Amino acid sequence: MKTIDHIPTNKLSRASQLVKTGVKVGGNYAKYYSKKAFDSSITRETLDDENAEDIYDGLKSLKGSALKVAQMLSMEKNILPKAYVEKFSLSQFSVPPLSAALVRKTFKKYLDKYPEDLYDTFEKDSVNAASIGQVHQATLDGKKLAVKIQYPGVADSISSDLALVKPIATRMFNLKGKDKEKYFKEVEEKLLEETDYLLEVKQSQEITKQCSVIDDLRFPKYYPELSSERIITMDWMTGVHLSEFTQVNTDKEAADKIGQALWDFYMFQMHHLKQVHADPHPGNFLVDKEHNLIAIDFGCIKKVPQEFYTPYFELAKPENINDPEIFNAKMLELEILKTSDSAEEIAFFSALFHEMLSLFTKPFHLETFDFSDESFFAQIADLSDKYSKDTQLRKMNGNRGSKHFLYINRTFFGLYNLMHDLGAKIKVNNYKNYLD
Repeated sequence: MKTIDHIPTNKLSRASQLVKTGVKVGGNYAKYYSKKAFDSSITRETLDDENAEDIYDGLKSLKGSALKVAQMLSMEKNILPKAYVEKFSLSQFSVPPLSAALVRKTFKKYLDKYPEDLYDTFEKDSVNAASIGQVHQATLDGKKLAVKIQYPGVADSISSDLALVKPIATRMFNLKGKDKEKYFKEVEEKLLEETDYLLEVKQSQEITKQCSVIDDLRFPKYYPELSSERIITMDWMTGVHLSEFTQVNTDKEAADKIGQALWDFYMFQMHHLKQVHADPHPGNFLVDKEHNLIAIDFGCIKKVPQEFYTPYFELAKPENINDPEIFNAKMLELEILKTSDSAEEIAFFSALFHEMLSLFTKPFHLETFDFSDESFFAQIADLSDKYSKDTQLRKMNGNRGSKHFLYINRTFFGLYNLMHDLGAKIKVNNYKNYLD
């Protein structure tokens, strides 16, 4: 694979790259409508394919938060055309890596030594290159290690990148209104945390220690003495990416075992730790030969404040969803309804969220839930489609919901998608067996 010797790091050069991408996309639209005028058989899928290719090519050259947006978008199966989902999913583990020279320069800058001075062996070619960093294999004292190296300039360009990709992010998070900056601030803060590898090592050690009680779940060991602000050294974990496993697996028992571990992992974090791994995409999980689930990336951790946690999960209870007085009180606590809302707005958003929550919280209403249930996910897709076309919704006043919804909802949607890909049937409250 072609390697990268230079990544644009200043605002002007990164903006220039996105402008070039925009020009290409504009050209694709012109070609499409020109051809469509003479050939009615040409479909929108052709345009989507070309746009997805050009947008992805533009973002992958920038890496960092621009590519992270593509990674997030790849999980939005109910929002984007298939071509975009397929192309953007490559950002999870298939982008051009840094050259060996740039890797050595990064080591010298952040650990004051070259790789050969720190490890017994160090593979100059990366085994995985994603949005924020790439992974190399190394050995030390007989141990096989994974060494994650952050791309140069990623942390410094987050603010300017977000400004450049706001149109994409706005669609991804469905943000509208004058107060949407609080959501962008939340995204910016989480992305900045993801670039702090010392924080990631600390979070990884804390969460993996507490979650080690969960059956069929494995984690790497982290090595702070071989890590820095931009480099992380951890145990090499052998397995296949979760997406690869789900594509070929025919063993329902194995799928249920992995799904139960995944579900318990998230419920334990959410309800016991009050902080959660908020980046549930397939590239962050492996499956080993014994069908254990391996979690390998803790860069994006969302803390769940009590004032959000309590009303959020109280609205998961059917008796509260179906009690209009309690329901609307919790909606106010969660900033979905506002004291300034008109009677029309209260009626509209109460009905909208009652329909959404009645569906999305369904797994929590049962002792067991089968995520292979296609009808459940078809209902979600239909509901998403219904409100994406709702003209009344577009006219309503402002954004809805606490800033905490961004990453908590992203977590649950990502978890649901992974569980669906597995086709797992799980015990909903099994995580309680691990609580103190």
